[in-house]
Amino acid sequence: MKDSIHLTLEATFDASNQGIIHFGEVVGQLIDARVESYRVDYRSGRTTYYLPDCATAEFIFERPQQGIADTFDGEAVRAAIVGAEKGRVMYPEFKRLSQSAGCVGNTVWIAGRHVTYLGRRGEMHVERFPN
Repeated sequence: MKDSIHLTLEATFDASNQGIIHFGEVVGQLIDARVESYRVDYRSGRTTYYLPDCATAEFIFERPQQGIADTFDGEAVRAAIVGAEKGRVMYPEFKRLSQSAGCVGNTVWIAGRHVTYLGRRGEMHVERFPN
C-alpha cells in the first residue's frame, strides 16, 4: 500500500472518530483512496480497510465504555442511521447509539453501496446508501 493511501485512511479514520466529518465525507474520501469495503468491530476496537489489490490497513479505537447491549434492536440501529443521514448524529454518538442497540460492528460495502450491521447472535440490518 502506498504511503499516501495509508495517510489518507488514517486521516479519514481519525476525523470520523473525532466527529469532524460525516459518513458521506468518509465514503467520498475512501472512494478516492480506492477502498472497496471496511469492517468495524466494536468488541475488539478495530477498523480494517480493504483495497482491490487485497491490501489492508487496520486502525485501533477505544472500545465502548458502557458495553454493548445483549439484544439487537434493528429499529434503534435504523434510527441512529437516520440521524447520521440528516447530519444530527456524528460518528462518536453513532457508535454509542448503535452499541446501545446491540450492534457489535458493521461492514461498509462501498463497492456494493450498503452497510451490514451485526448483532451478537448473527442478527443483521442491511442499509442501502441513499441515492
